[in-house]
Amino acid sequence: MNKLLSDLNFSKANVLIVGDMMLDRYYYGSVSRISPEAPVPVINVKSESYTLGGAGNVVNNIKGLTADCTIIGAAKKDDDAGMRLYNLFNGIQAKSFFIDADMPTISKLRVIGSKQQIARLDFEDIHPFSEDVNNKIKSIYENELEKHNIIIISDYGKGLCSKEICSFIIDKANSQNKKVLIDPKGSNWDKYSNAYLVTPNVKELSEVCGCEIENEDEPVIKYGTMIREKYNLTYLIITRSEKGITIIGKDHIQTIPTQAMEVFDVSGAGDTVISSIAVFLGLHFNIDDAVYLANAAAGVVVGKLGTAPITLSELHYSLNGFRSSKIVSYNHIADIIKREKSFNKKIVFTNGCFDIIHRGHVTYLKHAKELGDILVLGLNSDDSVRRLKGPARPVNNEQDRAVVLEALECVDYIVFFEEDTPLNLIKNIMPDILVKGGDYKEEDVVGKEYACRVKIIDFVQGYSTTSTINKLK
Repeated sequence: MNKLLSDLNFSKANVLIVGDMMLDRYYYGSVSRISPEAPVPVINVKSESYTLGGAGNVVNNIKGLTADCTIIGAAKKDDDAGMRLYNLFNGIQAKSFFIDADMPTISKLRVIGSKQQIARLDFEDIHPFSEDVNNKIKSIYENELEKHNIIIISDYGKGLCSKEICSFIIDKANSQNKKVLIDPKGSNWDKYSNAYLVTPNVKELSEVCGCEIENEDEPVIKYGTMIREKYNLTYLIITRSEKGITIIGKDHIQTIPTQAMEVFDVSGAGDTVISSIAVFLGLHFNIDDAVYLANAAAGVVVGKLGTAPITLSELHYSLNGFRSSKIVSYNHIADIIKREKSFNKKIVFTNGCFDIIHRGHVTYLKHAKELGDILVLGLNSDDSVRRLKGPARPVNNEQDRAVVLEALECVDYIVFFEEDTPLNLIKNIMPDILVKGGDYKEEDVVGKEYACRVKIIDFVQGYSTTSTINKLK
């Protein structure tokens, strides 16, 4: 399965998303005392970050899997949250259709103290969208439908996914034999009738059934089958936390077990599931394989703090049996480092190809880590290594190099970069200490202007990848 993923062109899984747009905001800080005014912790805020929430997190997950997608949604264009949303979509090069809403852009503020979520504040004024907004959504959807393979309705119950809009989307897609996948909300599922699949969790299944359903195979399958038939769904995909995911079709019932994992934060896991299923169905995987891969992807994101998407590299490592939060995406490392800095961590950065890792590499990285609290390693992609070292390199591909590096205790985060130099990556991270090997002079170090200081570490004599390759020859 993993080798097969390496051969896929993910851009062919072109997904169209219609759903509720919102902004996720995070305040990070430390907790050292209880307020004298009330029995609540006092958070000393050190930093803040912004990410795509709601349907935007679906986009983030699809882009993380290197697939293409387009989103249609509504937000207030001229308020702060709306403008931040617009810039975030542009930042990940996602095609987005922003319809100017007649209500403030929805945002959720999560307060994180000492790596624990302390509170969440929701800023929203929910009411049905106007006829003008609905007509614009329909018009854009009709124009975009034929360009996409799979459609997702991302319903967060914020007003956009009305019965009028959902029925319109499903009917038009069915007329072109295209699959509609729905992440549901609420108990009114009439609007989802005739969709290809719906992905409730057990609580959401209980809500639509009007009774509490125990998370056991017999009741889940019984009520799931009833709901699938009632709303004429091709599949019902029920996410069941530690029990895995159950697929219910007309003549097909299958439960994919959850892989053992450490759960840190379940925020956005449902977005990861439906995004992954959409991508792999768009690549013509069968339903069992698509759900299996989505289950593996969800197992990765619940080990992260906050609303964080899956990346293709992380999915590769998970399928190989590696469970690590060290390998992070280029687009999210800046927010991760902001959070670490809010806990007064000193950030050290270094970079390299690290092809055929030897004693010199390990000694160098250990010395680098000793200079601070968090060591971030920028790892040249395979294409970048070929440009720098020639067509015969790297000997080990980027995934294999990263897996070996993540096993080193001294390495905290690994980020791939495609360019010949890590200049933009260093600019995003703004490290306290920028480390390079002994063959550099400080004045020649790329990105030194974005670091507090530069440290040159001497190489261990007699060890290099080139000499290792020559010995093998």
